[in-house]
Amino acid sequence: MTNTLILVFILTMIIHTAETLSYSIRFAGVQVNKLAVALSLVGIVVLVSRTANLIQAPMTAHFVDFAKFEPTFDLERYLRISLFASSIGTLIAIALFPSFINLSVRVISRLEIAGSIPKLITSVTVTQLKNTKKYLKKPNVKLLSQFRYLGIPKRFLLINIMVTAFYSVGVLSSLYAAHLLPEFATTASQASGLINGIATILLTIFIDPQLGLITDKALHDESQRRQLGKIYALLMTSRFLGTLLAQVFLIPSAHFIGWMVKWFF
Repeated sequence: MTNTLILVFILTMIIHTAETLSYSIRFAGVQVNKLAVALSLVGIVVLVSRTANLIQAPMTAHFVDFAKFEPTFDLERYLRISLFASSIGTLIAIALFPSFINLSVRVISRLEIAGSIPKLITSVTVTQLKNTKKYLKKPNVKLLSQFRYLGIPKRFLLINIMVTAFYSVGVLSSLYAAHLLPEFATTASQASGLINGIATILLTIFIDPQLGLITDKALHDESQRRQLGKIYALLMTSRFLGTLLAQVFLIPSAHFIGWMVKWFF
């Protein structure tokens, strides 16, 4: 199972790196005043994440199946290691944030010329790929030195931490609940929405509207536009903290799912 764990770890890193890097693409779109084009590129990044998840999810579920026939198998440890990969992936995205902004600006300009994603991909040359090293930039920790930009309260960041924690742990907690309640295994394994639903509510009510207002202000104000990168850096940092908090939520969330399954399903 070690090889499977390594693959799950790598795929989980890819998922969270891709999702977190979407902030840099949005910021690049604001910088060049082409947010709509940037959002279309975000869809490509999300596609990478979803593709990795198609492989990662059944491989993670295999841990639960293996634990049924091997009593000594430490399922919780394997799930926690898989969850830790989300923290590593988010850290990688934070480190790549400045470089990915520069690359995203370049890709957005090339997409305008190409006119479509397929033409953009086929127009890339080896020389252009070699030149990407010019866009590499060291991350700046000074971006994280303050907790209020454009009127963002600490409460907003704390909610983002909670949202990330719930999203990170939702599927894993449902799998662990299936392990704890073998008589309700199928129902529990499909009940991740009980945890992710909380995150969706918080995201829809508190995060998305606030982030939309911040981005709109940055589009129309040059001084606020320069600070938007710092805001995204803070949001990525809160995502990282959320992945760490998810470790705390793993077992309680599994028991919550188990309780809901037994009493309501």
